[in-house]
Amino acid sequence: MNNNDQGIFKLYESDLLRQSTGDTLRPGGFYLTDLGVRSCDFPPGARVLDVGCGSGATVDRLVSLYGLQALGLDPSALLLESGLKQNPNLNLIQGLGEDLPFPAQEMDGVFAECALSVMEDLDQVLKEIFRVLNPGGWLVINDVYARNPEGLQALQELRLDSCIRRALPKESLINKLTQQGFHLVNWKDHTNLLTQLTVDLIMTHGSMNNFWLKTSVCSCSNPDSGSGSVDPILVQGALKQAKMGYFQLIAQKDATSVRKG
Repeated sequence: MNNNDQGIFKLYESDLLRQSTGDTLRPGGFYLTDLGVRSCDFPPGARVLDVGCGSGATVDRLVSLYGLQALGLDPSALLLESGLKQNPNLNLIQGLGEDLPFPAQEMDGVFAECALSVMEDLDQVLKEIFRVLNPGGWLVINDVYARNPEGLQALQELRLDSCIRRALPKESLINKLTQQGFHLVNWKDHTNLLTQLTVDLIMTHGSMNNFWLKTSVCSCSNPDSGSGSVDPILVQGALKQAKMGYFQLIAQKDATSVRKG
């Protein structure tokens, strides 16, 4: 972990978000997962990796509903343990997106759902994903993005480890993908799912201010966690300034390309 990230509250490891999202921990639940599977038209038994899999909800769905050989990778031992308690048969391993423990051209597809925006070195993660994908392999990204690039600094200064902190503008992410050798197939805005999650959080916690206040309580309740407090005013101000959106992006590794390095 980056030294500057010490003392940052890990929202995805708390129960506050799960109360509204379930184990998916993201806007829209499985809606975009299912859309991504249909868009990529994976053959039965295709080998698919979920990077930043959390407790493995997507892995479970890819296996049980679509018959894919799915496995998940996540750095959080807490989330992986939770997932394996619910389903010991899930293929979940601990690791970093920046250093995927798989041979080159091992995967037919990679899913990254609210995951890339919490990774410390996005360029390295994309390089690794490109490496492990087969030629013609698919990358499905469901994540948040900043519709106002001028709000990025306020997001990055938050003492909060969640998908909002490292959100990028659309153009920046697409540029990073193309630089790694990906071909953009489709981008679609789904900010309505983020709006619905906000409504759900308000229904669960009474208001967004209450929700962020609860994250501060959680971050201070465990002195051994190293988590710092979260200022609701700063968080909501940063989100408003950045004009947060939500999207699905589908990209493909060129079937004829051989990338060096």
